[in-house]
Amino acid sequence: MLARTDLRGATLSTAQLRRALPRGGTDVDAVLSTVAPVVSAVREHGAAAALDAGERFDGIRPESVRVPAAVLERALAGVDPDVRAALTESIRRARIVHADQRRGATRTEVAPGGSVTEKWVPVGRVGLYVPGGNAVYPSSVVMNVVPAQEAGVGSLVVASPPQSAFGGWPHPTILAACALLGVDEVWAVGGAQAVALLTYGGTDTDDSELEPVDLITGPGNIYVTAAKRLCRGLVGIDSEAGPTEIAILADGEADPVAVAADLISQAEHDVLAASVLVTDSTALADAVDAEVDRQVEQTKHHERVRTALSGTQSGIVLVDDIDAGLAVVDAYAAEHLEIQTADAPAVADRVRNAGAIFVGRYAPVSLGDYCAGSNHVLPTSGSARHTSGLSVQTFLRGIHVVEYDRDALAEVAPHVVNLAAAEDLPAHGDAVRVRFADAGGPS
Repeated sequence: MLARTDLRGATLSTAQLRRALPRGGTDVDAVLSTVAPVVSAVREHGAAAALDAGERFDGIRPESVRVPAAVLERALAGVDPDVRAALTESIRRARIVHADQRRGATRTEVAPGGSVTEKWVPVGRVGLYVPGGNAVYPSSVVMNVVPAQEAGVGSLVVASPPQSAFGGWPHPTILAACALLGVDEVWAVGGAQAVALLTYGGTDTDDSELEPVDLITGPGNIYVTAAKRLCRGLVGIDSEAGPTEIAILADGEADPVAVAADLISQAEHDVLAASVLVTDSTALADAVDAEVDRQVEQTKHHERVRTALSGTQSGIVLVDDIDAGLAVVDAYAAEHLEIQTADAPAVADRVRNAGAIFVGRYAPVSLGDYCAGSNHVLPTSGSARHTSGLSVQTFLRGIHVVEYDRDALAEVAPHVVNLAAAEDLPAHGDAVRVRFADAGGPS
């Protein structure tokens, strides 16, 4: 089921490695022509166009964009007690971790009387997208809302697709998660039209205003990603999320039963999900193959899983040793990277590129999806080489505050004037000179 790529004995450059490794992904450009008219219609006609698009694409039109407070309250009252307890614990652990991420201001004295302070200011209003589709994702509500709240964001809205099975409102478990977190603004809109409406705002069916946001976060399908690309600039975005992925770096000591289960768990998300094992042990690779065949038949979504594991995006990569394996996983830059080797913490410490690293047998990706306290909104498609996962910092802006007194400016003024002249921008230098004109100051 899992194709093999044998890199043993090969010395490949980073570029060659990237080409050799299993990689799926989606072609966002291919759907831009479909998404652009939706975004344009919402820009021109607001909520009505968003509701029209939802009815056209998904066959459902809610009574309003904004979910009524009574619907949120009913969802929380009706949620399964075990699910509520699990969500409560997930929220608690996420708050512990994310509260520790909040940066304070940093003041640096550059010279006597001259300082630069970097202060961190939360984004004013954010839109948090929670997808529907193959699964229900109340955990994504937690992962988006908690860091925004811990950052001090003053206004936030959660958008999630309406569901015909639930009266045209988002799934009640998603609504329950929102209510648990104190989120009282939820929009029943999904897809590209949700991103557009978050960007441009509009007027709801009861004539109330749907205020636009400054930043949009959260994963979604290819149409959501395309809309993010089209709206980026007018609003900030966290990333262009692709299909989810796991890479596991393992040696002969790893448990093939656990490794196979982790590969399957990621493949369960989507037929395009990527599951990749990197190992220096042929015996482990063979054992994992056998376990995958056995476990896939027993899992609920076996057809989806089998398609994902059989795709070009998934496979087993054989390497000479763990050092070579580290080069492979750094080139791959997985969204989720598990380290299941001897001395796993030391190996994990050497990894440079990953969205999140799960160390040892007892830290599966599933833990991070729900209750580790970490965030599960992570960079995909190799973008972990340059992009971080969602965190408190996503919702903060660093602003430099420059404070210089007269003597501090006078001391550095000649350098400013000379650099301005070198760039043929004399007015820049004049802006300094005029401050000392009466005293015959710096020239």
